[in-house]
Amino acid sequence: MPNSDDAWPFEDAPNLACFTVRSIVIGTVPIPHASHDEDGVAWQMLTSDAADMSQAMLVAIAQLIERDRTLLELADMPLEWSASRENAKVQSREARGAL
Repeated sequence: MPNSDDAWPFEDAPNLACFTVRSIVIGTVPIPHASHDEDGVAWQMLTSDAADMSQAMLVAIAQLIERDRTLLELADMPLEWSASRENAKVQSREARGAL
């Protein structure tokens, strides 16, 4: 969660649901993929690995931002968009739906 003197930059509440996996939550892998769901009720922060439902977790988006402050760069990402990166810098954003 941001420090008390930091303003929360997301339109979404800090406790908004974020689908992720255990390895991201415990910090053993970086977060290379993020998406802002089209209905605005969740985010997804996932690894490059194939999904394993036994590792799936639902956390507040603020929990992941506390672990990785570079995610604050996604605060203005529109619904239906996703972002990917190879390192700690957000490299690209794109709309998931047809334009």
